[in-house]
Amino acid sequence: MLRRSLPLSLVMVALLALAAGELPANAAPAPIYVHMNGTNDFLESVVAVRPGQPVVFVNEDTDPHTIVGFDALTGKQPLAINGRAAGTPGAAHGVGTFTVTLARAGIYSYYCSLHARLSKTYGGAVQAAPRKGVDGYGGAMAGVIIVTSDPSLLSRNPKTTVRRVLPDFFSGG
Repeated sequence: MLRRSLPLSLVMVALLALAAGELPANAAPAPIYVHMNGTNDFLESVVAVRPGQPVVFVNEDTDPHTIVGFDALTGKQPLAINGRAAGTPGAAHGVGTFTVTLARAGIYSYYCSLHARLSKTYGGAVQAAPRKGVDGYGGAMAGVIIVTSDPSLLSRNPKTTVRRVLPDFFSGG
């Protein structure tokens, strides 16, 4: 009798953990979404993820965008982030995406090389700057991914990071 009740007990514990919002240690974490729109911007320009948690860049713009990592101290690239998300022609079409998974804790800077450029700053550090002559809207199309296990940082992501497609943008779904 004890052997039959043990598997049932394990299933009950797993169901209770899922109901409480806890995932088993080997379950893949849900992705965090970073959206791009027609203003040539990463809407969630700073996000925090756990090591190994996917970051999906979702392009809800008609133009293609690149997502290129760079070292903010040296400007060296490409680093762990190097991809492209095709433009999305309209609501009836698939949405262009690029996914990156970062295993090591750290701060990862990235930019769209089509809509921003790297520029030296104080002390030789490097940051993304607006690319003149491109249809930008004033700011540089750039962002940062913080890979951490710190729950206080992980809890501060914008609410939109849990949705693959934002319905307020033209692609709508």
